[in-house]
Amino acid sequence: MLDGLIYSATDRQLLEELDAVKEVIHRYNALSPSDYDGRLGILKGLLGHIADDEIIINQPFYCDYGKQISVGRRFFANFHLTILDEAKVTIGDDCFIGPNVSIYTACHSTDPVERNTRNEWAEPVTIGNNVWIGGSVTILPGVTIGDNVTIGACSVVTKDIPSATVAVGNPCRVIRQIEVRRDSRQQ
Repeated sequence: MLDGLIYSATDRQLLEELDAVKEVIHRYNALSPSDYDGRLGILKGLLGHIADDEIIINQPFYCDYGKQISVGRRFFANFHLTILDEAKVTIGDDCFIGPNVSIYTACHSTDPVERNTRNEWAEPVTIGNNVWIGGSVTILPGVTIGDNVTIGACSVVTKDIPSATVAVGNPCRVIRQIEVRRDSRQQ
């Protein structure tokens, strides 16, 4: 699955892992929003990599495996973040994700007979540093978003987005380049 090869979505081991993660996600989403330490503890056990303790993922949050997700420093995600992490999902430093954002790595055949075999494959998603993803954005499998990017609300990101740009729409496309000013934290 992690190598991008075709695998069976009905594999018993995968289904058991998915069920175990659903239990963890249920506990996370049931915690009081003010229980920051409890939420952080669950995220540290669930996600594959967290760069620092300055992580906020507002509840509810959903993912498939968790362990394929890596987030950088000072990460913030608003309500209803959904990550289908059948492949690696790598998110850089200082990323902000609006509400109702979905990040998908699982791929399915467009041929209905093939799709009904429950065979699928996965492609990784990479999001650079200093990225703002607006509300209700969908990011499809195999996409790379560069550094210093803003993705406008309700966009569907189907292809790579280069660094230092603003991109919007369905399908998402670059509408302008931006000049990146130096931040005092980068000195």
